[in-house]
Amino acid sequence: MSAYVLAQIQIDDPDEYQNYLAGFMPIFERHGGELLATSKNQTIVIEGSWVYPSTVIMKFPSVESAQAWCDDPDYKTLAEYRHRSAKANLVIVEGIA
Repeated sequence: MSAYVLAQIQIDDPDEYQNYLAGFMPIFERHGGELLATSKNQTIVIEGSWVYPSTVIMKFPSVESAQAWCDDPDYKTLAEYRHRSAKANLVIVEGIA
């Protein structure tokens, strides 16, 4: 069953964040990841609150593949760029059969 990773992001250092983006796709695709949506502009909140202005929606073949991506040592190393340059919340949501 598919799984989705939703990310809320606030980029504080765009130059440093580019280092994260430069290595992102090969690791992401290695785990079957597919980008479904990224917000170029601020996310439009229709109810409640959304902590950070940007949103990314990613799809994986399964919860296990999404978790494997998060746990991949190459991704953990790459994510250090994101940790230094942005604030983010990420969640894994299991799809509906």
